Amino acid sequence: MNFLVWWFRSLTLALLCGGLSGCLPSGQGDFEEEKEAHYLAGRNCLNTMDFRGAVEAFESAVEVNPRSASAHFQLGCLYEEKEPQNPAAAIYHYEQFLKWRPTSDKAEFVKQRVNNCKQDLAKAVMPLPIPAGMQREFEKLADDNRRLREDNESLRAQLAGRSQVFPTNPPGPNVTRSTPSPLPGNTGRPLSLGGGRPTAATGRTHTVQAGETPMAIARKYGVKLDDLLRANPGLDPKRMRAGKTLNLPPG
Repeated sequence: MNFLVWWFRSLTLALLCGGLSGCLPSGQGDFEEEKEAHYLAGRNCLNTMDFRGAVEAFESAVEVNPRSASAHFQLGCLYEEKEPQNPAAAIYHYEQFLKWRPTSDKAEFVKQRVNNCKQDLAKAVMPLPIPAGMQREFEKLADDNRRLREDNESLRAQLAGRSQVFPTNPPGPNVTRSTPSPLPGNTGRPLSLGGGRPTAATGRTHTVQAGETPMAIARKYGVKLDDLLRANPGLDPKRMRAGKTLNLPPG
């Protein structure tokens, strides 16, 4: 009788344990999963900031135990936030975690991370529309840039026109640096017309060409006509002959 009671109790306990073991995933919870060798290697890689090594280790942990929710959770975080970033892979591992741990206290957090990863994938496939205010700013900047280019071209044209109106004329080929001989009875200083202040001699001269006038010569060397006449006392502008040498005043 005692033997039958013992046998019945042993059979009942065995059936109860078998039923419970069938309801639990392989690894029997987070604690057992986190003792697996590959999972421990992945945690060590995280501590040393070796994220690629951590991915490889946790992937190996999933190969050994596809129901390792802890390894799936770590892989989801790594693929979402670390290199190499892969939102699609992160979504897969997050969903595997929810499959094996639907009542975990991390479930709501993981669901939010899944939504964030889906948004990242949508941005990569289709860019978000530009707000109307930002579009107007872009158009205003484009108009300002166009006006600046037009103003720049206008200033360049004005500068080019001024350089043509006021060309820089180098001294003509007939200019020589000879000192004129003083006239008889002259002290060597240039005489002034009309009792004006005498103009200092510069040592430059010009040989009159056919058809030239004192005004044209003065304009050519950038000097005043009165100064040119003072530097050449006795010069008759109406009777100036070709070949005559004129003294040039300071410019």
